[in-house]
Amino acid sequence: MRVISKARLKGFWEAPGHEDSEGPLRAWYTHVNHRAVAWQSWGEVKADFGSASLVGSCVVFNIGGNNYRLVTRVLYPSQKVFILKVMPHKEYDRDEWKGECGCFEPPPTRKAIRNGTQRRRRRR
Repeated sequence: MRVISKARLKGFWEAPGHEDSEGPLRAWYTHVNHRAVAWQSWGEVKADFGSASLVGSCVVFNIGGNNYRLVTRVLYPSQKVFILKVMPHKEYDRDEWKGECGCFEPPPTRKAIRNGTQRRRRRR
């Protein structure tokens, strides 16, 4: 799999109060970004990460002993994992991230991306 992008993870662990997330996020990144990992389905993700959850079209990983949540979108055909949001468990519980991440919207089509008609989501 190819993780896009590590910068979002790094930005989170460098933020004040989240320093303890660096080790677990690096470990997750190293595992998932390894060339031997080639998920073809949700079942394979779940086999690798038993505590992962499927929320709409997003895969949510528990990070750092359930202290953090990592929201991703996994595109199996292209072997890409997009980092949508990293947050503390408390923020995850508020459910505001679902609208921000677009987990209940279909992924953009190639045609929409190519034509530049993809609707952009607001990021915080």
